[in-house]
Amino acid sequence: MIPLIQQEIEANRWLDAREFADIVAVSQMTPGPLAVNAATYVGVKVAGFWGSFFATLGVSLPSFILILLVAHFFIKFKESKSVEAVLQGVRPVTIGLIGSAVIFFSEMSIFKEELPLEKIKYLLMGQPVNLFQGIQVDYGALAIFAIVLVAVKKFHMSPIVAVICSAAMGILLIR
Repeated sequence: MIPLIQQEIEANRWLDAREFADIVAVSQMTPGPLAVNAATYVGVKVAGFWGSFFATLGVSLPSFILILLVAHFFIKFKESKSVEAVLQGVRPVTIGLIGSAVIFFSEMSIFKEELPLEKIKYLLMGQPVNLFQGIQVDYGALAIFAIVLVAVKKFHMSPIVAVICSAAMGILLIR
């Protein structure tokens, strides 16, 4: 959902990319889904309390109703070949959306400017490309990423502890 939410927020100029990245980071540390947290924040920023109330309701209520309907019909049609085909088609899209989120957060946290997406396209097509030529890297953020990645993978660090440690290291780097 992150790319879809980002696109809508930036298209309406409610937040810029940096503010959105900050909202996602804070949303990962607070209870509740990202969409609800982002809608609540944007609603407050754009229209105060009532903006927050209706933005949160607007993002929550349709999903709640759809889940109820899908659950009802899924039980009836769970053996259907059509349902299985739809689920098979959703998997690659999910991977693409996750990849889009990875690129977005890399741009916002590790690289000091946007990645050249046209170079990524050529790289994916198998053509040799110097992807990082001319791009400035925030080595502190890259080090935090590497440390936390190793800690999570090798030492099975809890995601909550990983977020707290990342925040602490980021605060120490800012000073």
